[in-house]
Amino acid sequence: MIAALNLANASACSRSDPGPLAGTWRMAGVVPLAVQFRVGETETMGFIEKVSYEIKGNQVIVSYESGPMQGTAVRYTIIAPNSLRSEFGILQRIH
Repeated sequence: MIAALNLANASACSRSDPGPLAGTWRMAGVVPLAVQFRVGETETMGFIEKVSYEIKGNQVIVSYESGPMQGTAVRYTIIAPNSLRSEFGILQRIH
């Protein structure tokens, strides 16, 4: 509950801190995928990409500034303290 209040009060400006996304998340499926959100970057399948984060209510938009996803943005919606939804599927926090 406190995390949700902090998220709602967060600024909607671009920043390097992943806020509520900080940590490692796993998406289940045929090919399980882990994503680690860190200050100013993400790591997926060994690829480290520079990113910026924008928090808008219960959503975090990750804009990729380098790597294979450069120039794209992915919207993650927080659906529970340890669950996210994106266009790629549902992710669960593992760390």
